[in-house]
Amino acid sequence: MEGSKAEEGNQTMKLYSHWMSSCSRRVRLALHLKGLKYDCINITSVGDPELLKVNPMGYVPALVDDTTVISDSYAILLYLDEKYPQYPLLPQDLSRKAINYQVASIVSSSIQPLQNTSLVNYIGEIVSPDEKIPWAQYHIRKGFVALEKLLTNYAGKYATGDEVYLADLYLAPQLDNAINRYKLDMTEFPLLSKLNKAYSELPSFQQMLAETQNLDADKIFGLVKKLAA
Repeated sequence: MEGSKAEEGNQTMKLYSHWMSSCSRRVRLALHLKGLKYDCINITSVGDPELLKVNPMGYVPALVDDTTVISDSYAILLYLDEKYPQYPLLPQDLSRKAINYQVASIVSSSIQPLQNTSLVNYIGEIVSPDEKIPWAQYHIRKGFVALEKLLTNYAGKYATGDEVYLADLYLAPQLDNAINRYKLDMTEFPLLSKLNKAYSELPSFQQMLAETQNLDADKIFGLVKKLAA
């Protein structure tokens, strides 16, 4: 099953997000899977004063749940899983739970920051515009090589079995970035390609990922540069 309906009486949360942010999409996927109501506040400019009130770093996502304010997608996801246990984001099996943590760490620390559009734009400015895509592809591929090996003995329909867990929330947006934004050749990653196909068939993932599809990398880089100007 893909999720559960929100319980009656749930107070509506606020999620500060951006349509290009894979970190925000992780959280939106989790909220959808858990059937939680939330208001999505789309940030349209760097240094948005409303966002800075809840996160002085000025990053998305940021979640406001009653009096609790949390920034950073990893912290938000763990918080949501403890407070709202419907549709758990981690398996009970300790080994598979550890693999979920590892996948999340590889994506969030070894891939995503190095293909972030602001950094890729910077590489284009200090080296050459022609180096933006190769830079991103290099770092994504390096992480994907590790993930392909790591998941070989754990994957089922999804990353660590036949249910969507934390690892999938990290993988789905990252795979979308790699394939649709950075045009990475996925030939050497049959397992990750299989997972991407499985994600594309889930309604909640279709809804979240469709926002950035069909946008080429140069257009995205231009939008980010415009927001930062």
